[in-house]
Amino acid sequence: MSLFSAMMASVSGMQAQANMLSTISDNISNSGTNGYKEATASFEDMLSQVSTTSYSAGGVGTVIGYGISSQGELTSASAPTDLAISGNGFFVVQNTSGDTYLTRAGDFKPDVNGKLVNSEGYTLMGYPVTATTTSSPGSVSQLTPITISTAGRAPTATTSGTFVANLPAGDSIDTGTTPSANTAASTYTEKSSFTTYDDLGNPVTLDVYFTKTGANTWEADVYNAADAASGGGFPYSSAALTTQTLSFSGTTGDLTSGSPLAFTVPGGQAVNVDVSGMTQVAGTGLSTNENAMNGNAPASYSSISIGTDGTVSEVYSDGTTQAIARIPLGTVASVNSLTPHAGQTYSANPNSGDIVIGTAGQNGFGTVNANELESSTVDLASELTNMVVAQNSYSANSKAFQTGSDMVTTLINMLK
Repeated sequence: MSLFSAMMASVSGMQAQANMLSTISDNISNSGTNGYKEATASFEDMLSQVSTTSYSAGGVGTVIGYGISSQGELTSASAPTDLAISGNGFFVVQNTSGDTYLTRAGDFKPDVNGKLVNSEGYTLMGYPVTATTTSSPGSVSQLTPITISTAGRAPTATTSGTFVANLPAGDSIDTGTTPSANTAASTYTEKSSFTTYDDLGNPVTLDVYFTKTGANTWEADVYNAADAASGGGFPYSSAALTTQTLSFSGTTGDLTSGSPLAFTVPGGQAVNVDVSGMTQVAGTGLSTNENAMNGNAPASYSSISIGTDGTVSEVYSDGTTQAIARIPLGTVASVNSLTPHAGQTYSANPNSGDIVIGTAGQNGFGTVNANELESSTVDLASELTNMVVAQNSYSANSKAFQTGSDMVTTLINMLK
């Protein structure tokens, strides 16, 4: 009977407007929630039966959606671990049970164990960065919690280095006493120095002498600068750490033999300095292009720094930094099909596709912005307008229901 279908349609209309009001209430209450994505209630016709002579109302259904792909405004924040994403992607997080989710809520702070955890209790996931491992893992299962250590940097002894320089081809052959003799009369052609570290992290400066002893041939001598004579130079109180011959091509000026320079740092480790990039071509004075030794002195923890590519670096008291981890970003094929959960988190499902991860700033992923947070995507003015619309629509549906009820009552009374 069409009267009853009209009443049922009115009931579905009131239910639909109640759902809309629920999303509006949620949106308004979360207008200040970082990373919150606006919920929407869309309506769809539930057509029941139509003919040219009669009509049975089907009512309306509600489809709840979330603007997960919408970008919220980025606002400044106080902590370097407050993070926002400018562009596509999500932070990959885990709950205490080890379940993986995606989120844009980046208000992370170190917990008692140094793990970066946001205000909802989700742990930020990433992967360690070392000298040999900097590429992103292939799957979410390979990620580990980002952990900040405030223990500071331990001392590391020097074990290797690289020295690249040009020895002027026009320098005269030195016919005097070479540095290897270590006498007050020792002479040399060019001089440089290395800064190395012993086992305890103490800096050890080494003097490096280059003496041209023949056509395309040089003698290299390494001394501990602390052993130099009063006022510097020869004689040193200890013998040379190494004396080696460097040979260069008379045609190209490239080094043909003599690399690496091998010696032991006083109080430290055996060191191999790669000098294969040295040349002997035209020039004036020793021209150094690279002088880099590994190793470091101990330093206390100062702060944390996070780059736009997600690289997490510890900053030490001496102003140096050390990369310790990288924060990847995750996404799915259909972002708006993700399943929403409490705490501004989302999980993958068959409709969204599996989570894939990548490096911030590459392959369509946005950048990671430290000292910023992403605001809610809720527009309060629009929500208040929608609330008035929902209220009026609910009232109209209730009036339609009341009218149908009155007509049914009239019909019943006619049958008495």
